[in-house]
Amino acid sequence: MTISITVNGAAHQVVADAETPLLYVLRNDLKLKGARFGCGLGQCGTCTVIVDGKAVQSCDVPVSAVVGKAVTTIEGIRADGGLHPLQQVFIDEQAAQCGYCVTGIIMAAKALLDANPRASDAEIREALARNLCRCGTHQRILRAIHRAADRMAK
Repeated sequence: MTISITVNGAAHQVVADAETPLLYVLRNDLKLKGARFGCGLGQCGTCTVIVDGKAVQSCDVPVSAVVGKAVTTIEGIRADGGLHPLQQVFIDEQAAQCGYCVTGIIMAAKALLDANPRASDAEIREALARNLCRCGTHQRILRAIHRAADRMAK
């Protein structure tokens, strides 16, 4: 069946079963590789995207569930042709080691900061609870998100 979705501000028509995970449509049909396959169960956060302002795990959401909603991927958050402040501070703070989980973490952090620009450490930790990172850069990630919040407030 043909399904109409809006991703990163652009309308797309995709041919897919209604129950196809959004992640598969993003990666295979739209060729957006930022959201990654991790666990396939919505538990690791590697595939996090923003749907209507909320962070969701795209491996666990059927494409039919986003019809009429705005989907934003890491590819869609660039600011004025450059990096989004979250992307830049993750580089500046060296908050990513292997980088596999980082797009999901950035997307979860963006959804949080868009809703709560002055999030506390506890609120950031809660927002990232579904994002797993094995590299041990958690303090750098927190520092980067706070720095991004400061930059985004200006």
